[in-house]
Amino acid sequence: MGATVCEAIEAAEGLDLAAAVDPVGVGQTVAAVGIAADLIALAEAEVEVAVDFTVPGAAVANATWCAEHGIHSVIGTTGVGEDDLARLRRAFPEAGRLGCIVAPNFAIGAVLMMRFAELAAPWFETAEIIELHHDGKVDAPSGTAMQTASRMAAASGEWGEDPTRVEVVAGARGGRGPAGIRIHSVRLRGLVAHQEVLLGSAGQSLTIRHDSYDRQSFMPGVLVAVRGVTTRPGVTVGLEDLLAT
Repeated sequence: MGATVCEAIEAAEGLDLAAAVDPVGVGQTVAAVGIAADLIALAEAEVEVAVDFTVPGAAVANATWCAEHGIHSVIGTTGVGEDDLARLRRAFPEAGRLGCIVAPNFAIGAVLMMRFAELAAPWFETAEIIELHHDGKVDAPSGTAMQTASRMAAASGEWGEDPTRVEVVAGARGGRGPAGIRIHSVRLRGLVAHQEVLLGSAGQSLTIRHDSYDRQSFMPGVLVAVRGVTTRPGVTVGLEDLLAT
């Protein structure tokens, strides 16, 4: 993902790839930029915005370092929890000048899927979420699934009870998310990132699905975040507000 982001930024009008950091890839190049081992390379290159697609612990620590060095941050790592967000908000206060955007999914279609599910939630009595990802994804459920469930739960407090009384195989009903909405995680080779939101009420059902077949699907959203973070002090979660402006 890092190489794809670097190439997209270098190719984008009005943006320049100033530095790249990856302790594993030191000495290699990406988009004609040499890969450095340490974050200090960002400061030395006078980077304005750092993009991080690592893991939650590293991403939050990296963003905190960026804040201390006057650099805006865009985080595309899933699994960033409430404690992590609290730490980021301390590092990027709303009253300051630096911004940090945290998005569980940069695909524009995924952002719209979450919004559509939120709009549909009050009109249905039951709902379940199935998220499907490649077999290299280590966290479950995905950040997108959790955010979708949270937004649906906030939009409607009335959901039918799960009728299951006997679970023949433990976990067959998935995990209970916000408002008891069931979330099922699939990990298969060959997949990239996919999600279905299933909503049902008497006599009807609605399926909202989004599929990312290639990492290029995330790049338009990454560019939106990179361009927008400099005008949004504090921490912004998700891309929806940026798409509305």
